[in-house]
Amino acid sequence: MVKIHERKFVAADPEKCVGCQVCEYICSWTKEGAFNPLKSRIRVVRINQLINLAVTCRLCEDPPCVAACPRDALTQSEETGLIMVDEDKCNGCGWCIEACDYGAIMLHPERKVVYVCDLCQEQGEPQCVKWCPEEALELVTSDVLAQKARITAVKKLFQEALKVTPITS
Repeated sequence: MVKIHERKFVAADPEKCVGCQVCEYICSWTKEGAFNPLKSRIRVVRINQLINLAVTCRLCEDPPCVAACPRDALTQSEETGLIMVDEDKCNGCGWCIEACDYGAIMLHPERKVVYVCDLCQEQGEPQCVKWCPEEALELVTSDVLAQKARITAVKKLFQEALKVTPITS
């Protein structure tokens, strides 16, 4: 069984992501055989004209999406942490979509059942990471992502401190 701190998921670096949507197109092609971002398991979110971020499942510990499903259509693999959808049980009610803090679960536009990133298990590696032209996507653990966020925050604080108190020699 993979511990929560060892589970890897796809994360985007907002400083590298340009919003090109290649990740959405390659995901939909890999999973659905169509270049259709509405069928992608990863979504590019534009915060403003300059900030883009690709979002996908974070493999939460005690995932709220699984708990929210009234039909027990979602389960989490103890081995990998991946969220699995039993399409025979799913009626597309969307409770899991509402429960997800990351917007990582989508309703299939044609089949009307939910779907979520499975890290391209059949392909052996996430195709979005492989094909990202800006290398903005990577497989990380929550610990690594948190450390990167701390480093970024410290750099910003240091830059702000320099504005107030310049370092002199």
